[in-house]
Amino acid sequence: MSIERQLKEQKQENKEIVEAILADGSMPDVEYTIEHHFSSTNFDRLEKAAVDAFKLGYEVNDAEEMELEDGSVIYCFDAVASQMLDTDLLDEACEKMLTIAAKHKIDYDGWGTYFIDENGEEVRDEDEYDDEEPLH
Repeated sequence: MSIERQLKEQKQENKEIVEAILADGSMPDVEYTIEHHFSSTNFDRLEKAAVDAFKLGYEVNDAEEMELEDGSVIYCFDAVASQMLDTDLLDEACEKMLTIAAKHKIDYDGWGTYFIDENGEEVRDEDEYDDEEPLH
């Protein structure tokens, strides 16, 4: 699938996610921790993508190895930034992430964030908000 088509689909998803988070009562005018998810079966490619995300100013966590249900192994990392929950900003960030993924032939798996309660605190306890561990 072309980057243009992926971006079009991602922009629609961004709009739907933001609307759902705010409809659930999350605070609208605060900065959110946005975690962009990447994965690949090739660790070297993933590592190069992490370097590119870091160069763009994202905090990059250590790659993790995950075993899938079929026994195969993938590697993944998150590129993290704080920003307002604004679809234009998210669209711009997603375009950058999709470009990195295409360049290194890895998967961009979208983004997630956390509910922010009335006190301006991120809610990371899955028990308190069953379907909101990171929201995506």
